[in-house]
Amino acid sequence: MIPRKQPINNQIKAAQVLLIDGEQNNRGLTDTKEAIALAKSAGLDLVVVSSDKEAPVARIMDYGKHQYQQKKRQKQSSKTTVKEVKLRPNVDDSDYEIRIKRAIGWLEKGNLVKFQVRLRGREHQHRDRATELLNRVVDDLSQVGSVQSFDRRALIVQVAPS
Repeated sequence: MIPRKQPINNQIKAAQVLLIDGEQNNRGLTDTKEAIALAKSAGLDLVVVSSDKEAPVARIMDYGKHQYQQKKRQKQSSKTTVKEVKLRPNVDDSDYEIRIKRAIGWLEKGNLVKFQVRLRGREHQHRDRATELLNRVVDDLSQVGSVQSFDRRALIVQVAPS
C-alpha cells in the first residue's frame, strides 16, 4: 500500500492550522501563511499530518526524510523471512518439542519455516524414518500453519502461516 500524498507548504488549502513545530511543541491555531514562513525560516516543510473538519494538524518537518522513513517502514513490514530448522532422523523427543515450539512462535509472527532432515552415512538406508519425521512435523504444525511445499526427495518441508 502506497501512502497517500500529504499536502505540504503551499498545497495546504485551509486558512488556519493546528501547528506542531520542529521541537514537537504544540503552537495551537496559527495562520497557514505564518506557519509556512516559520517552516521556511527553519529550512523545513509544513506537512499536514491529520485533516480535521475544523483545522488540519500540520507539523514542521523535513518532508523528504519523512517520506524515506515511511517507505523504509513499509518495506520492513512487508518482508517475510524464512526460518530454517535442521533435524536428524533420530532426534530426541525433547529436542523435537523445543524446535516445534520455536517454529510455532515464528509462524505466529508471520515467518515461513523450513524444516530439513539431514541424513549421514547409513541413515540414507532409512529414508522412510526421515519422511515419517517430516509428516509428524506437518501434523504438529497444522494448527498454526499450512504446508507450502513438501519435497520428499530432498527431505524438506516448508510451512507458511495460516
